[in-house]
Amino acid sequence: MEQESLSAEELLPEEEQPVQPVAMEHAKLKAVLEAIIYVTDEPLTLDQICLGIEQPRERVMEVLEQLANDYEGEARGLSIREVAGGFKLSTKPEHHEAVRRFVKNLNPPLKLSLPALETLAVIAYKQPITAPEIMEIRGVQGAGVLKTLVDRKLISTAGRKQVVGKPILYKTTREFLVQFGLKDLNELPTLKEFQELASADVSTPEPTAEARPIPVETDQVEPEAGDSAAAEATPPPEEEPQPEGDPAPDDPPVKEPEESPAEQAE
Repeated sequence: MEQESLSAEELLPEEEQPVQPVAMEHAKLKAVLEAIIYVTDEPLTLDQICLGIEQPRERVMEVLEQLANDYEGEARGLSIREVAGGFKLSTKPEHHEAVRRFVKNLNPPLKLSLPALETLAVIAYKQPITAPEIMEIRGVQGAGVLKTLVDRKLISTAGRKQVVGKPILYKTTREFLVQFGLKDLNELPTLKEFQELASADVSTPEPTAEARPIPVETDQVEPEAGDSAAAEATPPPEEEPQPEGDPAPDDPPVKEPEESPAEQAE
């Protein structure tokens, strides 16, 4: 029985054929991109979009830029931004206050406690960092806070530090960038900027007591205008002059000496 010989081309696996782009009009592609960015909660990367709609990267990027420019108009309340390496549809910053008040009336907002925000800030600026190092900076224990941040997927473990005990290292996650609307960690305000803001607040002089004199209330009653005029017009009473030689009222009367009988006979 003769064995059939196979060629090298037949033995090698067939190469996967590249996906051919689907013909799509410009206006339709623009509408599709707007729809898929709108329905997704997470930022979509360029590779995800191209693979999903079977379009080349250059064309998708060109249409995305046009779509983003259309949303920059003042009459639009949304914008397409690049967040955490992907594209996301979000409200414009100038409308955040109005949207925040509206959302508060619908559902109570989910907030982080002050210890959680402090811990998250330390990790964001000092990552990767261990729990003992965080405790040394904050001055308090924070095991429960770390667990909360991990459960909310704002931080994750980043291996272990090669020191005695090998403590766990923590870092921020992609969810952290999404929640705070950051493209990457380089968009975080620098510590120098925080120091300049703090020094600006301290250097602003406050009004002193001399600039704002405080009136002191007294118990004296000021005379009215009519009373003062009458007082000025009325002269003070004059004292009656006493005749010279008369004893003062307070002095006792002086008794004159009586004449003797001889003086009376003469």
